[in-house]
Amino acid sequence: QLSAMARECSGGRPKSLGPVMYAIPAVLTLLVGLNPLVTGNFLWKSVSAVHMSVCVVWAVGLAYHFLFHTQQNILHEEEGRNPVGGRIQLALAIAIVLFPFISWIYVYTNKEMQSSWPTHCKTAI
Repeated sequence: QLSAMARECSGGRPKSLGPVMYAIPAVLTLLVGLNPLVTGNFLWKSVSAVHMSVCVVWAVGLAYHFLFHTQQNILHEEEGRNPVGGRIQLALAIAIVLFPFISWIYVYTNKEMQSSWPTHCKTAI
């Protein structure tokens, strides 16, 4: 039943690009870990930009699908019927999503932390 739901969410096509979409940022991150100066490479920047663009387009398409093809209200689903569990899961999901952004803002605005950054980190943004 789960694979049928996955096919329904992907427009009837099986999800075969999933591992590739996770492997691309993993390889890009590995390259940065091995050589931090690789972020200045044209190929690295191009692959990163294309991957981010594809992910944004996919997310917009998925949001469109869920917005206009929803069968019923989310509160009618199992998570919505459980007032405690659903709220805890929602709060946890929001915290997990917001943590990287809050961390980035903290690090980026903390001048003491910026003083110890290497040169390639100071010129990245």
